[in-house]
Amino acid sequence: MSSSASTAPSVLLNNGVRMPLLGLGMYKLWGWEDVLQAVDASLAAGYRAFDSAAVYGNEADLGRALKSLLPKYDLTREDVFITSKLGPKDQGEGAMEGALHSLSNLGMDYIDLYLIHWPGTRGLDVTDQRNPGNRAQSWAALEELHARGKLKAIGVSNYTPSHMRELMGSCKVRPAVLQVEFHPFECQAELRRVCQEFGVCFQAYSSLGRGELLTEPQVLQVAESCQRTPAQVLLRWAVQQDVPVLPKSSNPERIRENCRIFDFTLSDGDMGKLSALNRGQRFCWNPSQVV
Repeated sequence: MSSSASTAPSVLLNNGVRMPLLGLGMYKLWGWEDVLQAVDASLAAGYRAFDSAAVYGNEADLGRALKSLLPKYDLTREDVFITSKLGPKDQGEGAMEGALHSLSNLGMDYIDLYLIHWPGTRGLDVTDQRNPGNRAQSWAALEELHARGKLKAIGVSNYTPSHMRELMGSCKVRPAVLQVEFHPFECQAELRRVCQEFGVCFQAYSSLGRGELLTEPQVLQVAESCQRTPAQVLLRWAVQQDVPVLPKSSNPERIRENCRIFDFTLSDGDMGKLSALNRGQRFCWNPSQVV
């Protein structure tokens, strides 16, 4: 593994694999040119992780971009950490085919981390009693592909504490990661306790609250006091708690800026100020109604 990959700040997952603390979130990155530009800027800045999903519609472009760009940075497939996710339309009996389709789209022999994207099933009501069975069937398919070495680590996204406990009661392979919305307005204390209890890595998405937190007075105050951007402060708040982050951007300058979160530390006072903003406010979908 190249030195640039091996020295990137990372977290150790429960299966012994290391995952970078910083990755590029690829939600809403559409089209070959945008994906190529974002991946190029990210690799140049030092990112070594990329977070895609079947529903993002960019797995194929991500795989193609990496194949084209890795040699430019003297990197190999083993130097990058790729995450993708099973779409809700494939939840249940379509899970095996859905995961294999992601592998095929990416043009890779394995995916570093593959997640069940959502606890529900497309086309079923959130209260439909078939949802738990579909989740279990999906997990069994992921466990099989994990055993075959196709998925190095498996996990879930948007699961609630009850979804997590249900999974932990039946799984043969523990989830390595839970990826959920996490920022100072939504600190997810109970979910973090559940993850700690079961040895699951808690990973954040939507760290900037879809941009809403960038103008929050307390965030601006902390940013000014440490001469950093509001985005850097919000990302630092998470990684300083050992929570991996996935900021998304197609802007090369912003991609570089979001990478500069490991050369400063927030004071205990500033960490406390930001955490005190918690009010259980989400900016993305809420899975709490899914049975």
